[in-house]
Amino acid sequence: MLILILGVALWWAAHLYKRVAPASRAGMGEAGKGMVTGLLVLSIILMVIGYRGAEGAFFWGPNPAFVGINNLLVLVSIYLFAASGMKTRVTAYTRHPMLWGFALWAGAHLLVNGDTPSFVLFGGLLAWSLVEMVVINRASPWVRPTGPFPARKEAMAAVGAVIVMIVIGLIHGWIGPWPFGGA
Repeated sequence: MLILILGVALWWAAHLYKRVAPASRAGMGEAGKGMVTGLLVLSIILMVIGYRGAEGAFFWGPNPAFVGINNLLVLVSIYLFAASGMKTRVTAYTRHPMLWGFALWAGAHLLVNGDTPSFVLFGGLLAWSLVEMVVINRASPWVRPTGPFPARKEAMAAVGAVIVMIVIGLIHGWIGPWPFGGA
């Protein structure tokens, strides 16, 4: 469990470093980007190894209703990631579509993974995404995008989300549990 906790803590630290110590991070210049990327890769490795090896109390597991809700929330989270990059209409309603997508992804995984390692991993990442939004909001004002928001971009984001969801689901089933239920 320690490796998992270290991975989640390193994820938090690498992401929040820029916000907590902006002068220090800015002083590193381009080398700082490489350092942060390296720390994030290391944090993901630690989280994967730690999660796979962690043991803890088990409270609930997947059931058909939660699997369906999980998959719907993950699809919405993938759409929010796409919408963030494509600057679709949803970006006029929230400053943080990517972080909201991340929060939905983490929360969705808590629905179907009711064990202590999942609480640490997905709960820790959910808390990080919410804290990150607060920190960003306090650091600078938000200028709400006004558009235009072409329907073509909206459709591309939606179709892209479905395609990415299928690909992620297939990879998820290949390296871990089958995410679509029934198997």
